[in-house]
Amino acid sequence: MSSEPVTSTREAALTILLRLGQATAATMASQLGVSVQVMRRHLRGLEQEGLVDSPCNTTGPGRPSNLWRLTDQGRDHFPDGGEEFARGLLHTVASCLGPDQLQTLLGHHAAAQAQRYRTLLGDCPLEARLRRLVELRSREGYVADYQPCQDQRGWLLTAFHCSVARIAEQFPVICSQELQLYRSIFPDCHVERIHWIQEGDHYCGFRVQQNTPAECLQSTAVSLGSP
Repeated sequence: MSSEPVTSTREAALTILLRLGQATAATMASQLGVSVQVMRRHLRGLEQEGLVDSPCNTTGPGRPSNLWRLTDQGRDHFPDGGEEFARGLLHTVASCLGPDQLQTLLGHHAAAQAQRYRTLLGDCPLEARLRRLVELRSREGYVADYQPCQDQRGWLLTAFHCSVARIAEQFPVICSQELQLYRSIFPDCHVERIHWIQEGDHYCGFRVQQNTPAECLQSTAVSLGSP
């Protein structure tokens, strides 16, 4: 038996919920021309995949009704043009202002990101900051992790999925700014890239190594002496 009708019904159910916000199984069954029992099976399957949920609705008299709605994951199921928009915008900026200005703009963006991250991470030990950063970056689609480096020289901060990888293929300067971003997030550390998806590795990896007290003093002196 072909799975095409099942797939089309599932996709149609998700689209109905996207349009209506929430709906009962009976409402969706009526719109799709299937029985309520069949609709409920589809919805349970979508629920197991994390695409929909059904908080119980107890308002009004009578038995509680199950209103189904999309989860955040369910909304992400629908494609958006964000990546194409970003790629087109970068092409326009590079064409109109030139590559140097593009790098400057991305540098300003990275600096603003770093400031936000530093505020969220706080002034705690390095491992705690790495753990918090991994949580934040994972929410942004980077599938991040961290662990001690095998040579015991600092920590390895990894991103197994880069949410801007396809854009970075056309604009490698984005990867350069990512390195600067991590260096700005951890000003008390030496940060270097040791694995790179663009060079054939299956993940991007950065060594984050705490500076020695002498290096921290030197960095502070340079910072105070800068105009």
